[in-house]
Amino acid sequence: MFTRSPGFPQKHRHSNGLLNQYPPVPPIYSPQRLVDLQRNRVNSTAHGLPYSVPVMPPYQWNALPRSPSPGPHGSPLPKGRKRRSDDYGQNDLKRQCFSPTGPHNRPESRLGSPLGSPSPSRHGHRPAVHPGDVQRLQGGSPLASPRRMGCLPSLGEASRDEGELVGLQSAAKDKLSQQVLELFVSCQQQDDDLEKKELCRAQLQRDMQMLFPFSRIYLTGSSLSGFGTRSSDADLCLVIQEGSVDQKNDAVHVLTLVQKLCYTLAYIDRPQLIRAKVPILKFRDRVSGVEFDLNVNNIVGIRNTFLLRTYAYLEKRVRPIVLLIKKWAGYYGINNASRGTLSSYTLVLMVLHYLQTLPEPVIPCLQRDYPECFMPTMDIHLVPNGPRSIPPYISKNHMSLGELFLGFLRYYATDFKWDKHVISVRQAKAYAKTNCTEWRKFICVEEPFDGTNTARAVYEREKFEAIKSQFFASWQVLKLRKDLNSVLPVRQSKR
Repeated sequence: MFTRSPGFPQKHRHSNGLLNQYPPVPPIYSPQRLVDLQRNRVNSTAHGLPYSVPVMPPYQWNALPRSPSPGPHGSPLPKGRKRRSDDYGQNDLKRQCFSPTGPHNRPESRLGSPLGSPSPSRHGHRPAVHPGDVQRLQGGSPLASPRRMGCLPSLGEASRDEGELVGLQSAAKDKLSQQVLELFVSCQQQDDDLEKKELCRAQLQRDMQMLFPFSRIYLTGSSLSGFGTRSSDADLCLVIQEGSVDQKNDAVHVLTLVQKLCYTLAYIDRPQLIRAKVPILKFRDRVSGVEFDLNVNNIVGIRNTFLLRTYAYLEKRVRPIVLLIKKWAGYYGINNASRGTLSSYTLVLMVLHYLQTLPEPVIPCLQRDYPECFMPTMDIHLVPNGPRSIPPYISKNHMSLGELFLGFLRYYATDFKWDKHVISVRQAKAYAKTNCTEWRKFICVEEPFDGTNTARAVYEREKFEAIKSQFFASWQVLKLRKDLNSVLPVRQSKR
C-alpha cells in the first residue's frame, strides 16, 4: 500500500529498485538561465508585453551516414531546408533517453550531482545547484548527440533527417504518394516543438523534488515516439517508486499533491485532475502553450514509447503513413477514445500490424527478433537504451506511400475479421479471440507489453459500425480517384 506521505525517503527504497539506481535528471538550462527565463516571463506579463519562447542553444550536428534506402535516386529536397548550425557537446545526454554507453549497461558515473531539495517560490524561481552542474549544463544539451550504431536516431536528428526525406521524395512518383509526403513534411513535429516540451518537463522535474525527492518525470507518447505533429499534446509519466501504484486511490492522492504544487508555479496554468482508469493531471505550459497530461507510475507507457520510437525510425515510410492515418481518422471523428472510438495509440498499432503482415513485410517484429531489447521486466531506467543496438533494417517491400495507404484501408475494410481476430504487433499476426473478458469487445488490439486491449473504449456497436464503414467508404473512393483530397482535405489538414 502506498504510504500517504509527500515524499519517499531514501531509507525506504528498495536496494535494487529504480529510485536507488536512477538519480534525478538535471535540467537542460543552467539555474541562472532558468531564473532569467522566469524573470522575463513575469516582467512581460506585468507590463503587458509579448513574451517569446527562448530558443535553446544550437548543437553540433554530426549524424553518421545512413544505410542506403531502397528506391531510385531522385531530386534533392527543395532549397531552403538546411540543417541548423550547432555547438552543443555530445556527452551531455538526457539521462531519460540516451545516457548509458551501451544498450544494456548501467551508467558508470552520474552526469551531475543530485539536485537536492529545491524550494521554489510562489513565482516559480529555481534553487541553485552545484557549480559544476552549471558549467556542464551551459556547455551541452541532453537533446542532441551524434547518431550511434543502430536504427534509432538521437533526439536532435528526429525531425530533420534529410536523407530519409530525399529517399521518400525520389520514390514518390505518383500523385497520391507526393500528397502524403507533402502532408508529412508540413505537419511532423519539429525539433523546437520537442525542445519546448522538454523544457517544461525539466522545470517540473526540479520542482517535483519538493514533493518526491527521488522521483523522475519521463516524456512519453507521440512527442517522443516520433509520431507527433506540431499540434500534439505531450504526455508525462511521474515515477515515484519501483513497481506499480494503486491507480484508483494512491495515484489520485499523488496527483492531488502535484496539483497543489502546480498552483504555486508561475509556468503552469489550469491544472485539472481527471479521475479516469489511469488518472491524469492536465495542465498547460504558459510559456509554450503546450497541453500536458501527467500520470503516475504508468510504466507501460514508457516501455511502449520506446518500442514505437524504434518502429518509427526503423523504416522511412512508417512515420508518414502513421501521421496520415491519424489525420484521416481525426477528420472523420474516429480517433477519440473519450468518445468511444479509436485512440491514437491504437491506430498506430493497427498501422504497424498491417505493415508487419504484408506478404513482403515493410517492418519486422521487434519483440520477436530482439526480445532482449524489449523485455517487459527490464529496469525502467534501461528501457530508453534497450533498442539502441538494433541494426538498420532494409525492407524488400518497395510499395509507395500511396499504395501503402490504399492497402491499409483495404485490409481493415475487407480482409481483417473484426469478430474473430486480435491485432498483435508483439507477434506480428492476428490471432484468434478467446472467451476472456479482455477480448469480448468489438475491436481487439493487444498492448505489446501488458496484453490488455487498447481498443476497449469502442464498446458501442454504433461507433464500431461507423469505424468499419469509414474504412470501406474511404477505400472505395480512393482506389478510384487516387487523390488524397478525395478522402482528406490536404490543405485543411496541414493546419
